[in-house]
Amino acid sequence: MNKLGVIGSAVVGQTLATGLRRHGYDVRIASRTPSKLADFSKQSGIPAATVAEVAGWAEGIVLAVAGSSAADALTEAGPQNLEGKVVVDTTNPIAEEPPEDGVIRFFTSPNESLMERLQNAVPAARFVKAFNSVGAALMVNPAFAGSVRPTMFYCGNDAAAKAIVARMIEQFGWDGADMGTAKAARAIEPLCQLWCIPGFRSNSWTNHAFALLKR
Repeated sequence: MNKLGVIGSAVVGQTLATGLRRHGYDVRIASRTPSKLADFSKQSGIPAATVAEVAGWAEGIVLAVAGSSAADALTEAGPQNLEGKVVVDTTNPIAEEPPEDGVIRFFTSPNESLMERLQNAVPAARFVKAFNSVGAALMVNPAFAGSVRPTMFYCGNDAAAKAIVARMIEQFGWDGADMGTAKAARAIEPLCQLWCIPGFRSNSWTNHAFALLKR
């Protein structure tokens, strides 16, 4: 899988698109208004197009939109353009209400996840949750002191799709940790809440990530 389409034109989408291109992937980035990405495309060399155009062209998708817009983005992409394709789901179900003591609110319940909703909405796609538990500044080849690499937790129902994403995680400088089926997204998505607390409480957004210690 070499042709990857990134759906999402904000900082996460641009960061992941740039990282993928740096690691040798053929990348296009999608927006409802591709013209607003003219400067980014000029600087990065990554073409921009509509969501449906990018989804139809790509062999795999990176979904990098706000969680509240994720279902609409998939509809705009077109289920026929997602059939059989790996969808790397970076989204989190962040609600509109403000954080409480640094804890962001979710619009999902503890016994469901946004990725499960998206997988149910587009069952023919092969969803893998990843890159949702860290900020954009650290997503691609983060540098931390010491020899311990940060952990990227991921999950999904399709083993082959997870293997593809695991390679991407490795290329991006992370130690991948397979947490199982899509149900594990119920635990992985709340890592976003935990990761954001230092940011909201002490404006610390670029110096921490999770690491799973093994022995």
